[in-house]
Amino acid sequence: MKNLAIIPARSGSKGLPDKNIKLLGGKPLFAYSIKAANESGLFEEILVSTDSQEYAKIAKEWGAAVPFLRSARTSTDQASSWDAVKEAVENYRGLGREFDTITLLQPTSPLRTAQDIREGYRMMEEKEARAVVSVCEMDHSPLWSNTLPEDHSMADFIREEVKNRPRQELPSYYRINGALYILRTKVLEDIGGLYGPGCYAYVMPGERSVDIDTSLDFKIAESLLLG
Repeated sequence: MKNLAIIPARSGSKGLPDKNIKLLGGKPLFAYSIKAANESGLFEEILVSTDSQEYAKIAKEWGAAVPFLRSARTSTDQASSWDAVKEAVENYRGLGREFDTITLLQPTSPLRTAQDIREGYRMMEEKEARAVVSVCEMDHSPLWSNTLPEDHSMADFIREEVKNRPRQELPSYYRINGALYILRTKVLEDIGGLYGPGCYAYVMPGERSVDIDTSLDFKIAESLLLG
């Protein structure tokens, strides 16, 4: 089976400028995803999908391939990571290369490990899955959350059936943590139906589920990484 890892790393980041190459523990942020992919031993190619020659140079220094740059169409704020993935797959087809599976590794999840990737693939094989997506348990139950009216009244904020139940009795909820998306290439044809039959959750612990979007997220990841 031929597996392709794609690490999306466009240069335009408004919230945290140049976050994908910002140094974390002395390494550019996306280097952690490159390293985990390499150490998993699963991939025929590890691509950093970027629109930047500077990012491409750094990615190659850390062991990734950058045979082409992203187009302007897939480098805007409105473009999704899946737009970049589809474009990359088409570009590889233009080079005469096909892959059986695609793994999207967001560079903003530096604490994801090679073992997480291997376990995700093991789950895919065991369940004969179309896709595997990583999740983590939520810190706070959404059953204790609600919207607020304009006057901020908390009348009916919490549903009656939840009010007198201790936290330990509430069901566990999970959220997509953004660290790992493994899918068979054919699923790209209908990526809007990713979360349907044949898609399974790989559960990761909270300490490996940090998704860096802000300076605070960066500090949290640095603290966990460096102990």
